[in-house]
Amino acid sequence: MRATLDQLSALRRDGVPCGIASICSAHPLVLRAALRHGRDTGATVLIEATCNQVNHEGGYTGMTPSDFAALVLRLAGEEGCPREQIVLGGDHLGPNPWRDRPPEAAMAEACAMVAAYVEAGFRKIHLDASMGCAGEPAALDDTTTAHRAALLARVADTAARKAGGEMPRFILGTEVPPPGGADHALSTVEPTAPEAARRTIAIHRETFSAAGLGDALDRVLGFVVQPGVEFGNHNVIRYDRTRAQALARVLDEEPALVFEAHSTDYQGEAALADLVADGFPILKVGPELTFVLREALYGLDLIASDLVPGYGDRPLAAAMERVMCAAPANWHRHYPGTTAEQRLLRHYSLSDRIRYYWPEHAAAEAVAALMEALRGRAVPLPLFWQHLPGAQGFADAPLIPEEVLIWRVTESLRAYHAACNPSKRRG
Repeated sequence: MRATLDQLSALRRDGVPCGIASICSAHPLVLRAALRHGRDTGATVLIEATCNQVNHEGGYTGMTPSDFAALVLRLAGEEGCPREQIVLGGDHLGPNPWRDRPPEAAMAEACAMVAAYVEAGFRKIHLDASMGCAGEPAALDDTTTAHRAALLARVADTAARKAGGEMPRFILGTEVPPPGGADHALSTVEPTAPEAARRTIAIHRETFSAAGLGDALDRVLGFVVQPGVEFGNHNVIRYDRTRAQALARVLDEEPALVFEAHSTDYQGEAALADLVADGFPILKVGPELTFVLREALYGLDLIASDLVPGYGDRPLAAAMERVMCAAPANWHRHYPGTTAEQRLLRHYSLSDRIRYYWPEHAAAEAVAALMEALRGRAVPLPLFWQHLPGAQGFADAPLIPEEVLIWRVTESLRAYHAACNPSKRRG
């Protein structure tokens, strides 16, 4: 059975919890890997874009929601992934990209963005209006947040009725880790207090009902909470189910809801399976997938340096260092420390802010040169053992380098798939 978003709460109630991994990435190779994996497993392929990444003004990817949807569907067609398996989602949809403006202006942009997402076919919508705009506190109270979320939900429903097709499903709530991970080493992360989760649910329910949005309220799938998972630049706080049981029991009072877990990157299959079992079946992952993609690219860069005459000494890594240093805005305030420490983080931080730079022209040229240097070459087994352990199945045969990259991303996706489908977990 392929679990759908609408089935997750019922499956939990029935004692057969299943989950869905939410792929939060715009990198075409990550998307291709996810769609191929969906084709091969038959699982729901949930792909989400964030408000900063994709919006009606282009976001940092330069893509509008319709552009992103077209990219996903084009790749799905190339990979043979059926359209009915794919769900497009919008993450943190709210005023965040415009929070330096007055509230009315920022919310006007948020409304335009939400409408653009829904008109483009996105049907899983996380409404997040928790951040303060110009002249407001950095974090808003539940009541203000809920009123702004209700406004955005009305906009989403209006856009869906105009566009046709299914009505959107909503995720509410905002207690999430920092996007892309924390900037410092972590020792512990407190789960959301049960009373805080109850209060957030109650206030949103009251606000939506008072606004005449009962139909939208019936399509709320769940709420975002902090189950106690996080990653920083250097380390990972893994899920400890004993510390989250009081929070998980809130769902016993709310049988129609589930919780959504953000920053589940690097948790590993066992911790992810515990999250699903405890009522956190929507597992958001992003930086881990581009981190392992970078890992595979750098492994191939080393292989080509050893194998291909005239290729050079790690020219891809050198190119990425130049690109990141020339435009430090996407990493500088996130990577503290000495010059040497910052250099290490630029390439190997778990927050993987190098992911912002792959579309840059110099980076794309360096990747293309690597692909062509290795394409069709037979890579000896010891070089894979040395530079890319686990990829030895590609040894001693004409190489298609892109297949190595997709394989590495798929290894992470397999852990998520196993955790989300307990009956299919690897022994």
